[in-house]
Amino acid sequence: MLERVESVAEVRTAAARARAAGRIVGLVPTMGALHNGHVRLIERCRTEAGWVAVSIFVNPTQFGPNEDFTRYPRTLDEDLARCRDAGADLIFAPTPATVYPGGPRSTFVEVPGLSDVLEGASRPGHFRGVATVVLKLFEIVRPDLAVFGQKDYQQQLVIRRMVADLHVPVRIVTEPTVREPDGLALSSRNRYLNPDERQAALVLHEALTRARQAILAGEGSANRVRQILRETIESSQLVRLDYAEVADADTLVPLDRLGPESRAVALVAARVGSTRLIDNLPLLKAEG
Repeated sequence: MLERVESVAEVRTAAARARAAGRIVGLVPTMGALHNGHVRLIERCRTEAGWVAVSIFVNPTQFGPNEDFTRYPRTLDEDLARCRDAGADLIFAPTPATVYPGGPRSTFVEVPGLSDVLEGASRPGHFRGVATVVLKLFEIVRPDLAVFGQKDYQQQLVIRRMVADLHVPVRIVTEPTVREPDGLALSSRNRYLNPDERQAALVLHEALTRARQAILAGEGSANRVRQILRETIESSQLVRLDYAEVADADTLVPLDRLGPESRAVALVAARVGSTRLIDNLPLLKAEG
């Protein structure tokens, strides 16, 4: 039976019971407005853990002053139903005062380097808020593992670095991006798009696919791949490109050349109408 709690003590008591019963404790951190991508994360966590907690918390510290914190979709009743159907055991839906008892500007976690580029450059302070809230959730739930989505590629790298640097005993699992049949990456912000914008948003995945095809066809210049990304995205009048990068898959350092041994990822961000979307795709060289 799905249990919903709001306090730190309740979460720790429930998790302790699960551990006492010999279960592996898993956590799926979310901001709610759950879609099938989140469901996939919960289902993956269920395959890895014997007890699954899902946090639902719209974290104020990862939003900038001109971003969509106040209008971010909050659909708790629908979220609870999705969690129940996906096999979660507990929902942790705290208030801001529970997560930030010292106020939203108290202790923070910084992950230099990975936090300062791409999304970090476009959204200053974003990853400080992300790293802080995730470490808080890890301390509250004390999971054995946590599952994140590849769609937020830079986010899962930041969390992996934080866990390694601070010796946090949590195994990080990354689940591949879930897409609509036409290729659009699932996102809670997709609900902001009108029909024309929804169609225009497909250009992000089209750009990433063209970039990968070029590499598989033998393209070795990262600058040429960046050009493919930019030109494809900028071909849509409804889309305004923020960034298009080809980087090392582990460090996000921009690449010059793409060789047979390259571990590269293409990452893009753009505004479709007034909605900001991100996407990414690993870039793999053809074998042999």
